[in-house]
Amino acid sequence: MEDMDYLQFSAKSVEDAITEACEQLMVTSEELEYEVVSEGSSGFLGIAVKPAVIRARVRGAEKAVSSESADIAEEDAQEVEIPEVSYEEKPKDVENKGERRGRRDSRGRRSVERHEEAPAPIREDKPTEPSQVDGDAVIERAKKFLNDVFAAMQLPVNMEASYDNYGDYLNIDLQGDDMGVLIGKRGQTLDSLQYLVSLVVNREQEEYIHVKLDTEDYRERRRETLEILARNIAYKVRKSRTSVSLEPMNPYERRIIHAALQNDRFVTTHSEGEDPYRRVVVTLK
Repeated sequence: MEDMDYLQFSAKSVEDAITEACEQLMVTSEELEYEVVSEGSSGFLGIAVKPAVIRARVRGAEKAVSSESADIAEEDAQEVEIPEVSYEEKPKDVENKGERRGRRDSRGRRSVERHEEAPAPIREDKPTEPSQVDGDAVIERAKKFLNDVFAAMQLPVNMEASYDNYGDYLNIDLQGDDMGVLIGKRGQTLDSLQYLVSLVVNREQEEYIHVKLDTEDYRERRRETLEILARNIAYKVRKSRTSVSLEPMNPYERRIIHAALQNDRFVTTHSEGEDPYRRVVVTLK
């Protein structure tokens, strides 16, 4: 196999590099073929740290280029519909999604698990008048907490915050030169920071305040990546007729996978395991 068929990935450890490869190639670890270029080094007292490096590709990629495209095209021509059709026909009305999901839930445990993690439908009784929450005070509390955290980290960060009184949503966007530190692996650091901010602003608060902490549009970029991954895995499951278990994800990311496939005509999803190792499994209907 020529070198150009491989892509190079680096991270703090070989395991992290494999995770990065799986996310970018949109496959599970079982479908990844890789070789370790360097196992990296933690250095001494944080000095001379060397990242782990791997070269990876999708397992069986050499066959896919020459034959899979033609085979898939021929198989699809004999089938009623291809996966893309189900996504194009996915209802735009969020309330309808909830109703369809509810009907599936009555059929069995897997659907119930998906229902529990799927995004809640938009309420029809959305407030027509603003709440009595002092948005400016909420923003001030959040900023003070975050400024203390960033000061302790010696990390210069600029913040832009806004508050929506019609839904009690606090949105905070972080800006700086080294935001990768705040994002962390798979957004874990950003999620933890968001959780802490939520605890701070909701302390002794009658109305619950929803908090969204973001930087460099990470949330949207991550959502798009996971939706692409979900469709790709659904396609593989349909072709191989074999269930696929994804890598462990946090509840927010599992909800994205469930929502992306909840109206798919050919596959269904459910979650297995316990946090932090709970993962989504995609199976044929």
